[in-house]
Amino acid sequence: MYCTLRFPLPLHIPRTRTKASCKPKRRRVEHFRCSVQPSLREDDEEADDSSVGIQGRVSIVVERYGNGTSKRFLLDDDDSPLQGFLEELQTKPDDKSPSSNSSETNTLWVPDVVKDFVFPTGFPGSVSDDYLDYMLWQFPTNVTGWICNVLVTSSLLKAVGVGSFSGTSAAATAAASAAAIRWVSKDGIGALGRLLIGGRFGSLFDDDPKQWRMYADFIGSAGSFFDLATQLYPTQFLLLASTGNLAKAVARGLRDPSFRVIQNHFAISGNLGEVAAKEEVWEVAAQLIGLGIGILIIDTPGLVKSFPFVSLTWTSIRLVHLWLRYQSLAVLRFNTVNLKRARMLVESHVMHSVVPGYVDCNKRENILLWQRFMKPRIIFGVSLEEVSGLEKSVSEVKALLMMYRKEQYILTLNKLNKDTEFYVSFKVNATSRDVLRCLWQAYWLEENMEGSFKDKDSVFQWLKKSLSEMDNKFDDFLFKLDTGGWNLRESNLKIPNKVLIEHESIPQ
Repeated sequence: MYCTLRFPLPLHIPRTRTKASCKPKRRRVEHFRCSVQPSLREDDEEADDSSVGIQGRVSIVVERYGNGTSKRFLLDDDDSPLQGFLEELQTKPDDKSPSSNSSETNTLWVPDVVKDFVFPTGFPGSVSDDYLDYMLWQFPTNVTGWICNVLVTSSLLKAVGVGSFSGTSAAATAAASAAAIRWVSKDGIGALGRLLIGGRFGSLFDDDPKQWRMYADFIGSAGSFFDLATQLYPTQFLLLASTGNLAKAVARGLRDPSFRVIQNHFAISGNLGEVAAKEEVWEVAAQLIGLGIGILIIDTPGLVKSFPFVSLTWTSIRLVHLWLRYQSLAVLRFNTVNLKRARMLVESHVMHSVVPGYVDCNKRENILLWQRFMKPRIIFGVSLEEVSGLEKSVSEVKALLMMYRKEQYILTLNKLNKDTEFYVSFKVNATSRDVLRCLWQAYWLEENMEGSFKDKDSVFQWLKKSLSEMDNKFDDFLFKLDTGGWNLRESNLKIPNKVLIEHESIPQ
C-alpha cells in the first residue's frame, strides 16, 4: 500500500508526473516516485508501522540511485555492521500513455549519462509528449543554419579585403579560408561553454534565477576583458578572443535560461510571448542608445588611440553596469519558496516565531550568496551509510528508521566544536513539504543544542525532542507562510534524486 500524506496547506513539487500505481522504469525521477512503501495510517501511529523489530519479519532498506541501480541492506542482526548488496533495475511495463512510451522507447539505446546531459530531469515524464519530436527536427535545423553562417562569414571577410572570389592566386584563397576558419573557430570554442552550462547545470536556474543572472554578468565581464586585451597582444588574438568568447558563451548559457524564468514570473496572465516581445523593445532601445554613446567616445580625436583611456573608461562603465544589474534583480519579488528563501523563513520562525512576507524576504535576500554556504551546513540526499555514521551499525539504522517512521526523510547530525553538519536522506515519496520539515528540524537543533555530544544516546534524545517540537509548531509555520503571501502551490524545493531510500519488511 502507499503511504498517505495529509497536508494542512497544499504544496507541490514540480518533479514528475506519477500515477496511483506504476512500476519502476529506467528513468531518473519517476522510478523513485513509484516505489512501494509500507502502510502508515493515522489511527495506528503509535504502533511500530516501520516493521522494525516485528516478530517473524525481516527488515530491508533499499537505496535507489539515479542511474537505475539499487542497493539492499538486510537489517537482521543488530550486532553486525551495515552491509549492502548492489542489484540492477528490473524493467517492467506499465500503463503510461502511448506517446510517453514512444519517447522512452526511442531513447532506450542512449546511455544514461548522455540522457542526463541532453534531456530535462525526469524525461519523458517531465515534459510534453511532443518535446522529443521537436528537438529531433530542431537539431538538423540548427546544423544547417550554422553551415550557412560559416559561408556568410567567409564572404564578409572577403568583402573587407581578406581574399577575393575573383582572385586566381591559390595562396590568397587559402589565406581567406584560413582567416574564416580562425574566426568561426573562435565562435565554436565559445559554443562549448554554452554546451557545458546547459547540459551540466540546467536544473539550477529554476531554483535561483536572480543569483545566476548576476553571476552571468560577472563572467561576461571577464570575457570582455580578454577581448579588450587583444589590442595589447595582437599576436595572441586567437587565444585571447577565443577565451573571451568562451567566457561570454558561459555567461550567455547562464543568462538566457535565468531570464526566461524571470520573464515567466512577470507573465501572470499567461502572456509570456507578449512580455518577451516588449522586453525586446526595451533592450533594442537601450542598445541603440548605448551604441550611439560608444561611437561618440571612440570617435573623439586622440582618444581612440589611447589604450589606457579606453581601458579606464571600459572599467568604469562596467562597474556601473554591474551595480545597475544588481539593483534591477534586487527589486524582483518572487512569492515562491526556493531553498535559500526557505532557510531564511525557517530560521525566522524557529528563532522568533515570525515568518516574513514574500516582499520583505526578497528585500533581505542576498543575491550573491550560494545557499550551500549558509549556516548551518545541511547536506541533502546522502546515502544510508552516511546517515548511519562512522560505525554503520544495523542497530543504529533500526533506531533511526523507528524514530523517523512518520517522516519521509531521515536527519542526523555531526557536531564538531562550534560547527554542526546535518545529513538528510530522503525517502521515495518525499515532497517539498518534507524539505521544509527537515530544514525546520535542523534549524531548531542548531538554535537549541548546547555543548558537544559524548554518546549516541544524547544525540538521539535531541533528535527526538526536535521532532516533538516540530510536530507542535510546524502547522503554525505553514499557516504563517500562507498569510505572508507565499505561493504554497508552486515550490522550487526539489528532492535530490541521486539517492532515495525505502523501507520494506518481508516474512522470514
